[in-house]
Amino acid sequence: MKLSKISLVHLALLFSLFLGACTTAQKATAPAPAPAPAPVAEGDAYTGTDTVKFLADGVPDRVFFSTNKFNLTTAAVNSLNKQAAFLKANANLNVTIEGHADERGTREYNLALGEKRANIVKDYLISNGIASNRIKVVSYGKERPANPSSSALAWSQNRRSVTVRPN
Repeated sequence: MKLSKISLVHLALLFSLFLGACTTAQKATAPAPAPAPAPVAEGDAYTGTDTVKFLADGVPDRVFFSTNKFNLTTAAVNSLNKQAAFLKANANLNVTIEGHADERGTREYNLALGEKRANIVKDYLISNGIASNRIKVVSYGKERPANPSSSALAWSQNRRSVTVRPN
């Protein structure tokens, strides 16, 4: 059986209308997007405040990092500027910077990453006038999570460095 040119045009038109209707129906019945997780910005570096402790009044003790990264975010720089000002005002105070990672990856990889995170914080504080002999660095890798859950939020809270005062 031969189809005429007009029949082929009609079939093509009907097919495109059918596809358009299917697409519209799928869009109308698509489920609503899932609610956004807790505040995470600048890649997947955590920027919330619920896990932030304080080195001193108004001086956050931790900064957060993106997955597999050790570069400082804007939020991290803001926190470190406050830490540097606090340390300048308290010239006799020494600190330890702890580097941490989330649970993913090997122990060795996370220890190295935690050390890089702690050292970038140390380098930033030194570049802002804090003597290097006042800052000790230690990496805990994934061994001391702030949030023991296994979720994107927990991982973002665990990728951090923490500046602590000695007891």
